[in-house]
Parts: sequence; structure tokens; C-alpha cells
Amino acid sequence: MAFASVYPHYIAKAERKGRTKEEVHAVIHWLTGYDEQALQQQIDTKVDFETFFAQAPRINPNVSKITGVICGYRVEEIGDKLMQQIRYMDKLVDELARGNTLDKILRK
Repeated sequence: MAFASVYPHYIAKAERKGRTKEEVHAVIHWLTGYDEQALQQQIDTKVDFETFFAQAPRINPNVSKITGVICGYRVEEIGDKLMQQIRYMDKLVDELARGNTLDKILRK
């Protein structure tokens, strides 16, 4: 599945709850290390999730602090690394949409 096909849903979910595209980008930047230009390039080239995470400049070392349930699964217990990274992204966007502060979402 292409990251670009899911990305608009992340933005829409956040905006429906009064959050901004910039805040979604902050979450993506924190998780993956992509800067604005590199993120846009990944979206424009319609890379799949596997490529998106494989080419990420730096997966944040604090991802282990992301815990909880998403889509019925505890993110910290997901065995498949790619699926776990996708669910980390989902979890962070969910936390944003729920109104958590960026400091809390980014585990500061």
C-alpha cells in the first residue's frame, strides 16, 4: 500500500478534530526523521510503506515509548517490524486527533 494513499487520511483525521497538517508533519518528522522536502518527495513518488520506512533517515529511538492499543493490537507487541512502524504512525496520529499536546505525543 502506498504511503501517499493513506497520508490524506491522516491529515483529514487530524483536521476533523481541529488539528493541523503541520502538526501531522511534526509527528511524521519525529517518527521518521524526514524533513519537509524529503517527506513531500516520498508522497509525490507514491512509495509503499515498506520503502517509506526503509528510506527513513532515522527512526526515532524513543519509539519504544509508544504503547497502547491500535486497531485491537498492542503496538509494543506487534512482531512484524513494518506493521509495528505503521501502527506507531497510526497511534501518533490518533493521539494528535484526541487532543494530546505535541510534547506528550512526541514523548518529551
